[in-house]
Amino acid sequence: MNYAQLLFPDFSLILCGYLLCRYTALNRSVWQPAESLVYYFLFPVLLFQSVVRSPLDLRAASSLISAGVLTGAIAIALAYSLPHWPWMGRHIDRRDHAASAQVAFRFNSFIALALADRLAGPQGLLLIAVLIGVCVPLFNIAAVWPMARHAQRGFAREIMRNPLIIATSCGLVANLLGFSIPVWLEPTVSRIGAASLALGLMAAGAGMQFGSLARGKALAVAVLSIRHFVLPVVAWALSRLFKLDAMQTTVLLAFSALPTASTCYVLAARMGYNGSYVAGLVTLSTLLGLVSLPLALGLLR
Repeated sequence: MNYAQLLFPDFSLILCGYLLCRYTALNRSVWQPAESLVYYFLFPVLLFQSVVRSPLDLRAASSLISAGVLTGAIAIALAYSLPHWPWMGRHIDRRDHAASAQVAFRFNSFIALALADRLAGPQGLLLIAVLIGVCVPLFNIAAVWPMARHAQRGFAREIMRNPLIIATSCGLVANLLGFSIPVWLEPTVSRIGAASLALGLMAAGAGMQFGSLARGKALAVAVLSIRHFVLPVVAWALSRLFKLDAMQTTVLLAFSALPTASTCYVLAARMGYNGSYVAGLVTLSTLLGLVSLPLALGLLR
């Protein structure tokens, strides 16, 4: 399978967003409200729909969920520990670390959902939706905690206000209780979901920035290495440990090599941190995904 060709539609949308923002009248003043629309409405609707539309067989997917959560937990532990590494701590600004640790373990759900459907069809989409449903709340909590702790802001308050956590938690509860979206509402919700993927990917491209990365180079290399090179190897090892089947292994490897969440810099900026620095990390992560995804899917399988 030509994974570069498979990834082209998603990364071409990211490129479109970048080019539109840089070379047309559709500049950052246009894309910032678009990001808010995606983050607060369109994407939460997509997450809710992805989790609630197919019955979750948590027992059948328990090995995949365990491997996915453990992969993320290892990334969180590595990212949190960076200031305590003897050769790294003195080169890291603690405030920048609090904002950028999330880059090492969060993932771009827009790309995850778009890619899973092409890699493994509806079953792959369901499996990645299960991982999103379980991991997004956990990873978002892990992302908010160091920033809330460092800024001495209310941690529970930040968690309760996060639209991605609210949407996935509601979706999981609704699914487990047997609720479903009414048939007459499904076309509207599907159109909102499709809009969130296209607009979300283009907004990720429009937000790409490089200039702010001149500072904190050691931190940038560390978090991006964890995201794109350490995690795929960890996921490959866990797929063997948990004896995942071929489809689950494919989903886990794709999950582990995804670019970081495009909303990382939105979250950092909204919590009063250096959003432009985190945006630079998101930009590099998006580009590194062009390397890590084909490598993980093509070489580690």
